Amino acid sequence: MTRGWTERAREIDSFKVMDLLKRAAELDSAGMDVVHMEAGEPDFPTAAPIVQAAHAALEAGQTRYTPAGGIMPLREAIAGFYQQRYGVDLAPEQVLVTAGASGALLLAFSLLAAPGSRFMLADPGYPCNRQFLRLLESRGQLVPVGPETNYQLTPELIEEHWQPDTAGVLLASPSNPTGSVVPSEQLAAIAETVARLEGRLIVDEIYHGLTYGFDAETVLSVAPDAIVLNSFSKYFGMTGWRLGWLVAQPDEVAEMEKIAQNLFISPATLSQHAALAAFEPDTLALLEQRREAFALRRDRLVEGLRELGFGIPLMPEGAFYVYADASHLTDDSFAFCWSLLEDDLLAVTPGADFGCNHPERFIRFAYTTGMDRIELALERLRTRINRG
Repeated sequence: MTRGWTERAREIDSFKVMDLLKRAAELDSAGMDVVHMEAGEPDFPTAAPIVQAAHAALEAGQTRYTPAGGIMPLREAIAGFYQQRYGVDLAPEQVLVTAGASGALLLAFSLLAAPGSRFMLADPGYPCNRQFLRLLESRGQLVPVGPETNYQLTPELIEEHWQPDTAGVLLASPSNPTGSVVPSEQLAAIAETVARLEGRLIVDEIYHGLTYGFDAETVLSVAPDAIVLNSFSKYFGMTGWRLGWLVAQPDEVAEMEKIAQNLFISPATLSQHAALAAFEPDTLALLEQRREAFALRRDRLVEGLRELGFGIPLMPEGAFYVYADASHLTDDSFAFCWSLLEDDLLAVTPGADFGCNHPERFIRFAYTTGMDRIELALERLRTRINRG
C-alpha cells in the first residue's frame, strides 16, 4: 500500500549491500560458512583504549545529552589531530561532531543543496550521497569517471559538466568503491574551478588514514573554505558507535549545529567520550599496524583477482575496496553477486549500488576480512569460474 507516500520516499533506492548483508546473515544463522566481503566495515574490534574510555565514561555517569555540536574536549581533540597529522590549524569552533559521517553529509547538504539544485558526483560513487540529495529535493549530477582520470572528477570534467543549477561538487578521496585518491595539486585546481564557477566544494575524507604507501593530504591544506566530512568508523574502527565530524567555517558550523539540534538533539554521549581515546599515541600506533595489515590484504586480493581475469587497471590507493570488472564472467553483476552468495557462500557487492556507469560489469570486493578468508574467497571464485 503506497497511499499517501511521497514521490521522494518512493524514489529512494535500497542500499543493495545491506540487502546482501541481511541475506548473508540469514545464511550464517543457518550454519553456512559465508565469506564476507560485502560491507565497508573493518573486521578489527574497536581499539582497547577506546573501549576502556567508554567504560570509564559509563562509570562516571556520562549518559546525558551533550551540546548538539559535540562536547568541547572532543572538538578540541579533533582540531588538534588536524595540526598533528596535516599541519592545519583549526579552531574548535570549526568542528562539528555528528551522528556518523552520514549525519555530517546530511547537515552539509541541508546547508548547501537548495531544492531544485544539483551536486556534481563521480560515477561510480557512494550510493547514499545521491539519496540524501533526493531527500532534500535536490539531485545528484552523476559524471562518469574511469581509470583515465583515476576514477575521480577533474577540473576539466567539472568545467565541462557544470550547469546553471549545479550548486557544488562532492569529492570522495579516498573513494568508495574504487579506492582512488585525489592528489593535493588536483584538489587545489578543483577548488579553484568550483570557486570560479560560484559553487561549493565538499570533500569526503572518511577513509583518510587508510592509504597505502603515502598519507593523503586534507583539502583544507589547499582550500580552507571547503567543507570536510570525516568519521570515526573506518580508520578508527568505530562503525557501530555512529560518530563522525565535519569541518567548516565557524558561521557555517553554527548554522549546521542549529539544524543538528532539530534532527539529532546531539551525537551519542558515550561514543563521544570513548572517541577521546582515539587520538592517544597507543591507539594511533595500533591503528597504523592495522593499516599495514590492510595493505597486505589489498595486494593479495588484487593479485588473486587479476589472476582470475578480473579487470583492475589501477591499484586502489586507499580505503579497503577493489572495484573489479567482471564482464568476462557476466553481463549482470547484480544477479551474479546474488548467485555467488547463494551458491558459493561468497558475499560481495554488485556495481548497481554505485551509480549508472556500466554497473552491470563491476563487483566491489571489501578486504575487511583476514588473509585466510581472502584466500578462501579466491578459491571459491576459482571453483565457480571452473564450474562455468
